[in-house]
Amino acid sequence: MVDFRIDRRAVLGLGAAAALAPCTGQAQPRPPERPRGQVIVGLSQEPTVFNPLMPGIEVDQGVWWNLFSPLWYTDPEGNLVPDLAREVPTLDNGGISTDGLTWTVKLRQGATWHDGTPFTAEDVKFTLELINNPSFRARSRIGHQLVRDIRVTAPDEITWRMEAAYAPYLSILSLTFMVPRHLLSGVDPNTATFNSAPVGTGPFRWGARQPGDNITLTASPAYHGNGPFLERVVFKYIPDLTVLYTQFRTGQVDHTSIQGISPPFVREARTLRGRVIHVNPSASIEHIAPNLEFGPLADKAVRQALYMAVNKRALIDAIYYGLPAPTESFLPRQSWAFNADLPAHKHDPAAANALLDQAGWRRGAGGVREKNGVKLEFTNSTTTGNPVREQAQQLLMQDWRGIGATMRVQNMPAAVIWGEFWQQSRFQSVMVGVNFTLGADPDVTPRFHSSAIGAKGGRGQNNYQFVNAEVDGLLVQGATQFNQAQRRATYQRIQALVREELAILPLFQSAAVEGVKEGLNGYRPNQNTSSNCWNIREWFWTA
Repeated sequence: MVDFRIDRRAVLGLGAAAALAPCTGQAQPRPPERPRGQVIVGLSQEPTVFNPLMPGIEVDQGVWWNLFSPLWYTDPEGNLVPDLAREVPTLDNGGISTDGLTWTVKLRQGATWHDGTPFTAEDVKFTLELINNPSFRARSRIGHQLVRDIRVTAPDEITWRMEAAYAPYLSILSLTFMVPRHLLSGVDPNTATFNSAPVGTGPFRWGARQPGDNITLTASPAYHGNGPFLERVVFKYIPDLTVLYTQFRTGQVDHTSIQGISPPFVREARTLRGRVIHVNPSASIEHIAPNLEFGPLADKAVRQALYMAVNKRALIDAIYYGLPAPTESFLPRQSWAFNADLPAHKHDPAAANALLDQAGWRRGAGGVREKNGVKLEFTNSTTTGNPVREQAQQLLMQDWRGIGATMRVQNMPAAVIWGEFWQQSRFQSVMVGVNFTLGADPDVTPRFHSSAIGAKGGRGQNNYQFVNAEVDGLLVQGATQFNQAQRRATYQRIQALVREELAILPLFQSAAVEGVKEGLNGYRPNQNTSSNCWNIREWFWTA
C-alpha cells in the first residue's frame, strides 16, 4: 500500500542564524479589524512576469503570492496547509487512492476572483489543462504532464487520474497558483491582457505598475482567508544593494527581501534602532553554473580542477562575513534527504594543476592553458549592481588564473540575464543562487533530468544541460516512491552523482539576511518558498 501521510519537517536553525527579534514575554499584538497602512518591500531585481504559470524569477514569485492562491501551500515547518482547497488530499481522507493514481480535491466554497467572479473547480481544471497546453509558454510541466482525465464532479470538487504515481506532486501543487478560466479561455494566454493586469484570488489586488520603479497592490476585501491587514503593498525596485540598504536604514523601505541586506552591512544593521534583523538559513544554494556543452567546461577534469582551485573558505569569510554554510549538495542541510557524506571540498591548487596537466591542458602564451586548439577561457555572468557577487567574481578570477584558466566577467541586468540568456543556456558560466527543492520536496527533475533542458526543447530549468542516464533513472524512481526512507536513499545517490560529475560547482548554502522595521508584525521566513513575502496577508503594524 502506498503511504501518502505528510511528514512534518523540522526547520533547524544555524546557531547565530536565528532571528534576532527580541523575546519580551509580552502578549502577542493583535491585527487590526480592517486593513490599515502600507508596507514598502525593497527588491534588488524588478518583477516583470505577472502570469504565475509562465517562466519567472524569485522576485516575481513574491508578487504572485499576494495576487494569487494555490490549492494549498507549504508552511515554514514543512506542513501542507489548505488554501483554495478545503483539505489536502491524503490516503487517510480518501483524497488519494491507495495506488496513488486517482486524486480528488474538495474546494473551498465562497472564494472569488478579484473581479467578483466565483472561483470553482472549472478554474482548477482550466489551470491544469493550460499548463499542459503545448502552445502555452509554461514555466514547468514537471508533474502536471502526468495528469489525465480531469473531471469536474461538482462546482467545489474535482478529480483526475495520474498516468503514474508521483510523490512530489503535492509539493508542486503547493507552488502552483490558480488562474481564472473566464479571463484566459478563448484568448492567447501568452499575450493576454491578463499578463499585465492580473486578476487572482489572493489577499491583494493589482493596483498599478511604474516600470523600473515599483508595483502597488491593494487589499482585497473579499479575500477568503485571514487578512489582509494592510491597505497596500508596494514592491519597490532598487537594483543597487548598497542603495537598498541605505533606504532601509533611513526608513524609506520597511522590508528588505530576496537579496536582503548585503553581508558587509549586517554588523551595522544589527545596531540600528527601530530595525529587526533576521539571519535565516535559506534553501538557496549559491554556485557556479557551468554550461556543460560549452568548450572547456564540458571537460569533467576542467570542472574538477576549477573546483579544487576555489578557496571556498576565504570566499565565505572575506566576502560573505562567514554567514553562509559551505556545502557540497544542491539540497539544504535541513532537508530530510540531505546527503551529509559527500566528498568534502579541499582547496588544492597544486592538485588542480596536476590534474589539468594529466588531462592534456598545456600552458600556452600568457600562462593560459590550451587543449586541441581550445583555450581554457570562459565568461562568468551574474546580475549587475550586486557588489558582493562582483567581489566573489574577482576572487574566483584570481584563484583560477593560478591554474591557467582565464575567467572574464560579463554581468547583466536581471531582466536580461535571467531571460533567455539563462533559460536557453546561452551563457558560458553563471554565478547564481538556486532553490532546487519543490516546496519541501527534494525532487530535482526540473533541474537535472535530460528532458528538462530548455535549449533542447525541454520544459524545465536544466540550464546546465546536464545529461546522465543513471540520474534520469533515479529521478524517475524517486518520484514514484512514497516510502520516505527509500526516497532518501534515492536522492542521496542523485546528490552523489551530481557532486561526482560537478554538474554545478557548489559554493555555499545561503543565509538570507532580511530586515523589517520594528512594529511590523507577521514576518515569518519560509525556506519552502522562494520569497519571504509569501505571507504578507498576515503582516500588520503596531505602534
